[in-house]
Amino acid sequence: MRVCVGTIVHHPEDARIMHRQIRALLGAGHEITYVAPFTDCNVTPDPRIRAVDVPRAAGRRRWHALKAARGALKRGLVGADLLIVHDIELLFRLPRRRPVTVWDVHEDTAAALETKAYLPERLRRALPALVHRVETRAERRLHLILAEESYRERFTGSHPVVPNTAYVPRRRPTPPGRDRVVYVGHLSAARGAVELVELARRLLPHGIRLDLVGAADPGIRPILRDAQRQGVLDWYGYVPNQHALRMAEGAVAGLSLLHDVPNYRRSMPTKVVEYMSRGVPVVTTPLPTAAALVERAGCGVVVPFGDVAAAARAVLALRDDPAGAAAMGARGHAEALARYNWPDHAGEFVGRLEEWAGKPVTSGLEIGLLEAWHAI
Repeated sequence: MRVCVGTIVHHPEDARIMHRQIRALLGAGHEITYVAPFTDCNVTPDPRIRAVDVPRAAGRRRWHALKAARGALKRGLVGADLLIVHDIELLFRLPRRRPVTVWDVHEDTAAALETKAYLPERLRRALPALVHRVETRAERRLHLILAEESYRERFTGSHPVVPNTAYVPRRRPTPPGRDRVVYVGHLSAARGAVELVELARRLLPHGIRLDLVGAADPGIRPILRDAQRQGVLDWYGYVPNQHALRMAEGAVAGLSLLHDVPNYRRSMPTKVVEYMSRGVPVVTTPLPTAAALVERAGCGVVVPFGDVAAAARAVLALRDDPAGAAAMGARGHAEALARYNWPDHAGEFVGRLEEWAGKPVTSGLEIGLLEAWHAI
């Protein structure tokens, strides 16, 4: 099967797109053409794929990427049996002549508009109605894959859920250390970036540094750069997911201080599962899904929204109880391995795409070999 994968919004090394879905398809022996903003993100494409470069849509700078998208998709679709798009923006630029098309719904797009600071307030109020119309039209014309169970309520049909899981190493995780905490993921105000900087200032006198691993919104970057220049924290910028998670190993805690906004309220922050996969205790705000998982698994601490003092106390308590922190990390790793290990979901994902494209279903052997290698 020849599959074209397209995004103009996401980083080409996006964990869901590249490191789970595309790698699973490659492992099953399928050919991949990847339409993505390689140049704008300074990424060298994986040699196993055919790359089609396209500008990146970011902030208010979206028209150039949207204008180029249709032509890029046409080039990518030559000989393709299936098209997967990962951005709602691409639904406006789909070529008329195309194969079976799948929209991978990453987020609650209408709810996410609340956190888009670059949009004027009037536009943020008007756009959700348009988003709902686009989603309704897409459901009639395309196949859909959902990243969260809660997204089912936005659609009338039944669509498969491909959750945001992680590669969970089977080896025993590195025990939590005593001198650093970590945040992995995109940095924005709604994701708690301001609170993370304040937390770093409070922890530094106790000999604990904060590692921030991820790209940041334009409005947040000056705050992070200033804190780094002052020696308060270390900000590494974007790091490919598999390397970022290796950097997280051995931390006192993995932080998820997301705010109580609609787009996060009913979703599982992927970073929580990723910290668990590496045996790192979790400190999270009480978003319902994240809090329920952490409390059920006994793998971390839940702190109130915006309460930096409570987050600092949680980190210091973990640092001062190495045995307890190690037990939390081990429980989180066991839970992630049992329920959130991507290789356990990859075969079903690939099989569904093969079914929609009308291609023979693979045995899954190659998928298993590939995923086992990546989980080492």
